[in-house]
Order: sequence, then C-alpha cells, then structure tokens
Amino acid sequence: MPLAKAKILVEATGNQFEVMFNPEEYTINKDNNFASQNVPGLSGPILQFVHGNMRTLEMELFFDTYEAHTDVRDQIANLLDLLKINGDLHAPPIIQISWASLQFRCVLARASQKFILFLPDGRPARARISCTFNEYIDPEREAKEVNRQTSTYTKAHIVIAGETLSAIAAAIYGDPAQWRPIAIVNEVDDPRELTAGQSLQIPPLPFIDPETGEVLA
Repeated sequence: MPLAKAKILVEATGNQFEVMFNPEEYTINKDNNFASQNVPGLSGPILQFVHGNMRTLEMELFFDTYEAHTDVRDQIANLLDLLKINGDLHAPPIIQISWASLQFRCVLARASQKFILFLPDGRPARARISCTFNEYIDPEREAKEVNRQTSTYTKAHIVIAGETLSAIAAAIYGDPAQWRPIAIVNEVDDPRELTAGQSLQIPPLPFIDPETGEVLA
C-alpha cells in the first residue's frame, strides 16, 4: 500500500491540496537560547535559559509535468501562493502540513525554485522546490497547552550580575512588586544586593508568609 500523499491545509480558507510527489526526507530543527555569565572562581560560566527558538521544517518537493507537456509552474502555484500576504490577515496564511505521523502548524518562510527540465518551447516541466516552514505558535494556544514553571511551583534561579529581586520577580511572576516571597524564602535582607552566581529558590504564588500568615499573591 503506497504512503498517503502529504497534504497542506490553509487554515483561514479551509482550502487543502496534496503535494505532487511525497518528499524523500524532511528535517525538523529546534534549538534554545541560553545566556552565559562568568563568575570568578568557577571553572566555567553559569548558563541560564533565556527562551526557546522556533521549530523549522525543511523539505524538498518535486514536481514533474513533462509527460503532460504542460508548464510545471502551474502545478507549484498553490505552494508559492503561501508566501503571499493574505488581505484579511495582513500576513501570509497559517497552514497545517499533514503527512502520516507528521503534523506541523506553520507558515511558509522560504521557497527556493530550481527548474531542471524544459519543453521544446522553453517552458519548465520539472522543478525541485526547497521549502522552509516556520512553526506558528500563538500566545493563547501556547498558554493553554504549555505548563510553565513560573508561579505554579518552586524552581531555582541563578543570579546574573546586576540583577535585583524586583527584576527577577518581574521576569518570573510578571510583577516586580512580588519580590517579597523570594526574599523571605531565601532570607535576603536587601533586595538590591545580590551576588552573581547566587542560587535563589523561587516559590509558587500565592505565597503565605510563615511569620505573619499574610497571603502574598
């Protein structure tokens, strides 16, 4: 039984089309950004996660209309239209690529066309299109799907030179005024005086002050 054709669905319109031939292979790339901080006395820099970069999907699609004696550019038009700006969205369309176990929500970021066979009148009849798709993640969907280690449970934070508790609270809780729970848990007297390389425990919110019983949210 032959492998089902890869399909591309345009979310905004519901239009769907199949590729002419399945790709021979595809590559998915993903990487993260880390900040490094050199601390005197340590054998190497301290790494702190900054953010994740987008996933990308790379594949080469093959089109051939030589036997039909037609222009191959007519066959690749649906694909190249994914690079055009949608009048309603004011951006290129969001698409979903489905092929067996591959499910990828993305936008077409790059399409490099290479024409390799021509009809007697000069029209191209065979082409290879190298495509790069960038994963599309909207904030609302990610907030529902991703369980972040922020204010939900305790995590560790390595202090970078110049950081204050207010800055750390702003980055982790989204509110610089919530520095007190961090100070209480780590017994920090001055929220502006931190040491580079210092490890802090970040408690979850809401936080109950063990001495006063006050709820800090």
